Amino acid sequence: MNTGTARTQGFRMPAEWEALECVWLVRPHNPETWPLCLELAQDEWDIWRSELAKVVTVRETGEVGIPTNDSWIRDFGPIFVRDRSRRVAGHSFKFNGWGNKYELRSLDDSVPEAISKRTGLPLWDHNFVLEGGSIETNGQGTLLTTTQCLANDNRNPSARDDTIESVLRESLGVDNIIWLPGGIKGDDTDGHIDDLARFIAADTVAAIRAPLGHPDHEVLENNWLVLASALDQDGLPLQLVPLPVPEPIYWDFPADRFGPGGRMMLPASHANFLIANGSVFVPVFGGESDDVACRALEVALPAFTVVPVLARHLVVGLGSLHCLSCQQPSGSEA
Repeated sequence: MNTGTARTQGFRMPAEWEALECVWLVRPHNPETWPLCLELAQDEWDIWRSELAKVVTVRETGEVGIPTNDSWIRDFGPIFVRDRSRRVAGHSFKFNGWGNKYELRSLDDSVPEAISKRTGLPLWDHNFVLEGGSIETNGQGTLLTTTQCLANDNRNPSARDDTIESVLRESLGVDNIIWLPGGIKGDDTDGHIDDLARFIAADTVAAIRAPLGHPDHEVLENNWLVLASALDQDGLPLQLVPLPVPEPIYWDFPADRFGPGGRMMLPASHANFLIANGSVFVPVFGGESDDVACRALEVALPAFTVVPVLARHLVVGLGSLHCLSCQQPSGSEA
């Protein structure tokens, strides 16, 4: 079954709101990722895990003997696909530490194969760098990503744009790819889409916008303009739901992490939510934007339960709920 491409065998990447078998998680454990606040981040994660387990089976890599360097399983875990017969399989892409910004992460890079062995789900193995947080699909043939990340020379330097699109089409079963310009400050992933714009329905995208004077105003307005003129796989315009940005949050990192003067703006984003079996788990940060973001999603998704999750210390690791999770769609072994 691993001969040929996933697309030719009828597989596609489902939308996140489709039924899930489980969600894979890795509890925060790397003190370098959460300097001076690992225990506080763990406390926030534990509360979120408890809430998540009310609606979906949670599987932790540590509980099944899969070691990791870090906790960002969205980016190094398998990317799951499913066919019309509900057979589920996965993709293993190369993980190079977000463009070789960090030390070799061989444990993280081996997670897709380890999960495949434990679940019995088949796996396509690719000699291509791709992180799960850099892609977003509506499950109907349209995918969102950013030029800043996927076209960056620190990922696949010899790949042209048409090569990148071919990999996405053949592995994820998409036809229509929308490229946004870039990401927010503090995001060490070079502009992952899951901090910027997320499908909440096949024709609807929730995207963050920042007021004039905010450090991310210009890039987010450029992203919004692209989305406003974009068409879906059927040639129809997208419906857009604006999400607010939190007030800038800063953290004083050790000098050996980001060099002298390690005070840095964190990539706090309400768009880094996880949709799981009828619930939307939204990262909140203790500011006025929390209620506004949750209310916007409640209005846009009346059939879903919006669950705010405090992530003020989780985001010190430069990611949040979506980055820390990897959903496995329901189905059967392929």
